[in-house]
Amino acid sequence: MSETPYQSLEARFRRLGALREALAILHWDSATMMPEGAASARAEQTAELKLVCHELLADAALPDLFAGAETDRGLDAWQGANLREMRREFLHANAVPADLVGAFSKACSACEMEWRRARPANDFSGIRPSLQRVLDLAREVGAAKAAKLGTTPYDALLDQFEPGGSAAAIDRIFAPLIKVLPSLIAEVLAAQQKRPAPVAPAGPFPIEAQRRAGRMMMEKLGFEFDHGRLDISLHPFCGGTPDDVRITTRYDEADFARALMGVLHETGHALYERGLPVAWRRQPVGEARGMSVHESQSLLMEMQLCRSRAFLDFAVPILRDCFGGSGAAWEAENLYRLGTKVRRSFIRVDADEVTYPAHVILRYRLERAMIAGDLALKDLPAAWNDGMKELLGVAPPDDRQGCLQDIHWYDGGFGYFPTYTLGAMTAAQLFDAAKRDKNVSAGIARGDFKPLLGWLRRNVHGLASSLPTAELLTQATGKPLDSAVFEAHLRARYLAA
Repeated sequence: MSETPYQSLEARFRRLGALREALAILHWDSATMMPEGAASARAEQTAELKLVCHELLADAALPDLFAGAETDRGLDAWQGANLREMRREFLHANAVPADLVGAFSKACSACEMEWRRARPANDFSGIRPSLQRVLDLAREVGAAKAAKLGTTPYDALLDQFEPGGSAAAIDRIFAPLIKVLPSLIAEVLAAQQKRPAPVAPAGPFPIEAQRRAGRMMMEKLGFEFDHGRLDISLHPFCGGTPDDVRITTRYDEADFARALMGVLHETGHALYERGLPVAWRRQPVGEARGMSVHESQSLLMEMQLCRSRAFLDFAVPILRDCFGGSGAAWEAENLYRLGTKVRRSFIRVDADEVTYPAHVILRYRLERAMIAGDLALKDLPAAWNDGMKELLGVAPPDDRQGCLQDIHWYDGGFGYFPTYTLGAMTAAQLFDAAKRDKNVSAGIARGDFKPLLGWLRRNVHGLASSLPTAELLTQATGKPLDSAVFEAHLRARYLAA
């Protein structure tokens, strides 16, 4: 019996998935283990694999296969969702001419390398021509994809990271938060001033002790070391494959909390990947549901759970044992206050939970304006500073701490930023819903996180991309994404006595 068009598509995407898994492991190796002398050969290897992946998606037979599969009335709900996700991926891959793909890739690589020089040198004017090239090409890519997807250029770029997302929907979600955020930050800082200042435990904190603490907590959260690793890299990340998850971190012997919270953050990503349905491995429907949902899983673990007072009661004995800590600095209440300290800052990646959304909202506004042609690059530093004053009440003293601080735009990543705060809001809403389950709440109170992981497996992980993002969240929590839940979380954590 011959294959149906749908079965043929599944076979092709299964091969594509396997190739991408190989690329993921090669990327991890490049960031952790690969000797410098292998860089050139590795670049050739990855380029060839990427070319094969592109050829699979550009195959002239695919349009007819899609046409045939879409008339198949025998597909079940998961197969239908898989077909939807296949077509979305196909449209993205084939919307942009090959010469534009190549030009954009080269421009991004060149600009990223130049950014590594320009940021420490505080040289925005020097990098501006390269960034202009990237921006111009990003607009072309956005326009080409918009024509295929039937949307705006910015929404087409956003769709690469947030399937089905739109600026109109984000504006509706962010608007209530933008309205309250400046005053909320001021309230939290005023309340914080009235409390005793937390005391940082004295170091040094040996790397081996930090690694031990991180591994113990990863296992408590549900990480399986027979299906994953913890290693060191310059920039922490979670990579690999659902059956071979690779987490990396970086250690600072003067501050154990930075590496630990980074590990717990990446563990959230890893647990999501491990929980994706085995039956749909290497199929688009079996992949994670976009960046906001993925970020929600890391932030649910790091921010919602692991920075909570209840988690500190569980974690403090482990930390004391690993680091030989004792005294007032190692009390759960002190470490909780230390881990939830709020301050106005210039740098996004160092920002706390309360001020972080302001950093993201600023970037979202600016990148939309740049893609639309409403903001010229020469005006970006001033627009950045004005936005910081409006949203955070501070302005950076130089571009190094302003519009040069993030790599995203210089590497062509337009449309990515809003997923950070969408993820934080989604995390708050999912955690709020999960705690309504008495088994989850009771488990957290006694340091047993299996019920929470089970709830996430049923309501998020195991559903993969079978549902649109909004439908997945509504099914899990009872309503669409609501900024009021996130605001309530911030008020409860930071303004409670």
